[in-house]
Amino acid sequence: MSAFPGYRVLAWNAPGYGPSSPLQPDAPDAGDYAQRLAEWLDALGVSRINLVGHSLGCLVAARFAADFPQRVGSLTLASIAAGHARMAPEDRKRLLEGRVGDVAELGPRGMAEKRGPRLLGPKATSEQIRAVVEAMASVDPQGYAQAARMLSGGDIIADLARLPDSVPLQIVFGSADLITTPEANRRVAAHVLRAKVIEIPDAGHALSVDAAEAFNAAIAAHLRP
Repeated sequence: MSAFPGYRVLAWNAPGYGPSSPLQPDAPDAGDYAQRLAEWLDALGVSRINLVGHSLGCLVAARFAADFPQRVGSLTLASIAAGHARMAPEDRKRLLEGRVGDVAELGPRGMAEKRGPRLLGPKATSEQIRAVVEAMASVDPQGYAQAARMLSGGDIIADLARLPDSVPLQIVFGSADLITTPEANRRVAAHVLRAKVIEIPDAGHALSVDAAEAFNAAIAAHLRP
């Protein structure tokens, strides 16, 4: 049974992920991804959506909602990767080189084995850990590097500042998230005081795996016609 009865669920492979082709620029920004998302929806004949972004996808979702607010019935940002644009240049460089270096040195599977387990909370099962690792291991190095560069230059605060009040916003995160911590999510929420904030107890970064029932319930309650 669907967790969202009456709604059509679309899962997007961002450019460079799964079978989707990478973007043309080597260093794309969130707007490049948002434009590709708009084109994909156009191809499907979908004019308006309830949009859910997770982690790095929050940067894309926030840009899409800011650029195309008339197409967004509601916006859910989960486990927010806010972007590094407001960091010192040396910190941005270090983080970017670390991400790109891991996949270049270790390969997708080695990177997934290293990073994957940290995406889940303390109560995660071995099956959940394996599911996250396998998903990460399927990443395309070129697509991953492009996404890392988008993260390095991203600034979700700036995009949310352009989000009209007509787009309902909620922010969802896990209390045990080691990647985008509860404090980091709350700092983003502090810039949009009207945002609904939901903290899921004992959940890590990968909410759809770690706390699927609670995560789906939060999304369902926020849906708009």
